[in-house]
Amino acid sequence: MEQYKQEFIEFMVESDVLKFGEFTLKSGRKSPFFMNAGAYVTGAQLSKLGEYYARAIHDRFGDDFDVLFGPAYKGIPLSVATTIAYDRLFGKEIRYCSNRKEVKDHGDTGILLGSSLKDGDRVVMIEDVTTSGKSIEETWPILKAQADVKIVGLMVSLNRMEKGLGGQLSALDEIKEKYGFDAGAIVTMAEVTECLYNREVKGRVVIDDTIKAAIDEYYKQYGASAN
Repeated sequence: MEQYKQEFIEFMVESDVLKFGEFTLKSGRKSPFFMNAGAYVTGAQLSKLGEYYARAIHDRFGDDFDVLFGPAYKGIPLSVATTIAYDRLFGKEIRYCSNRKEVKDHGDTGILLGSSLKDGDRVVMIEDVTTSGKSIEETWPILKAQADVKIVGLMVSLNRMEKGLGGQLSALDEIKEKYGFDAGAIVTMAEVTECLYNREVKGRVVIDDTIKAAIDEYYKQYGASAN
């Protein structure tokens, strides 16, 4: 496993972003692990997170894009932090853009925050995690209604490696098949398990035999191939 991936996995645990136990997801699935990007709350955490995303986006999609779009609400700080990191690491001036949950009809009107979108813009989307692909179904029409943009791809921090809405392919592979753009992650859940199983982080074993068994059982029901 690449060094930066191991560092990112440990960073998620140290930041209390990636947790293990019993959780009910938005999709209704009962999961033995949960990732909450809202737990990144300090300047140091957001700065480091933006760098991980920027490196992953640069490796996967290169520099040929104009806008980084983060869906409300968690995608807003992700897009801002990554836009700053991208400029710092690669000297590439990109614009950030996010959406509001409700259209604003006074002052800075419209449904977008940050940059506006124009025909021909090449857009990379950024999210924390995609479990079933439902969030993309909500975001896609918003983007396409603003301008004739080209979606270069989607980057998430964790590929949960679960079946998407169709029940066969993983959520990221479903997105590729349905919308025609690439979708990747900084790390997969398989890499997380490999990295943390019977290893200590901050003085404790994060994935012991009990948690590992619960993860294995979960993937018997919901698992799909890694992206």
